[in-house]
Amino acid sequence: MEFRAFVLLTLLGCLSVESTLGQRGDMDIGARLRELMAKVESMKHLEAKLNETEKLQSDLEALEARLNATIDELTEQRAETDRLKKENKDMQMRLNATEEEIKKLKQSGGKADPQVAFSTSLANSGEVYKGPCTDKTLVFKQVFSNTGNGYDQNTGIFTAPVNGLYYFSFSTYGYNTHLMGAILMKNGIRQVSTYEDRSADGSDSSSNAVVLQLADGDEVYMELWENARVFDNLNGHTTFSGFLLFPM
Repeated sequence: MEFRAFVLLTLLGCLSVESTLGQRGDMDIGARLRELMAKVESMKHLEAKLNETEKLQSDLEALEARLNATIDELTEQRAETDRLKKENKDMQMRLNATEEEIKKLKQSGGKADPQVAFSTSLANSGEVYKGPCTDKTLVFKQVFSNTGNGYDQNTGIFTAPVNGLYYFSFSTYGYNTHLMGAILMKNGIRQVSTYEDRSADGSDSSSNAVVLQLADGDEVYMELWENARVFDNLNGHTTFSGFLLFPM
């Protein structure tokens, strides 16, 4: 509209100028009018070109907006791809670890880690006084648990079924008439012990614990000190327990 108004004003201006030129013939005015109309057509053509240019500019801006949107989408897709690659890498690492565990299980015959644990006390009935005596091995008759069957209640000896690290604990109870205490033995060698000499009090109680590395077949048991005595009844004062921490 602004362009057309500009053309109309220009045309009117030109006609006004023509009216002031003096005495001219109608043919001169007609020729001038045709010239002006030709210019108008030329200006219309320029307007059309301008409109076409503006449309192209608008199309270019729209194309640029779509391009930017596509770039943003590609950036998001790349980020998602990187995330999926990381997840895939983590899954592959876990898969490799699982395959390694399966391989180890197959190499070990498909068996899980052995379960070994026992807990005992000296007396399974009545009252028991043990010692002083020549056979100083303590045979714990009351068996609370014996998972893995490592403990023999007939001999009082625990035999390690597998190589590993084992935890042992024990307690002893006795009266002041005798030395009270016992020694935890491994393959006939002293490891740790409890010890209470005769005293003025009526009775004594003591306990100890140790972690030992054992090989398959190693023997662990409790043995009295020389001239020592211990006591137990169904209350479980004198005890011996152990379990496998982990195989090696």
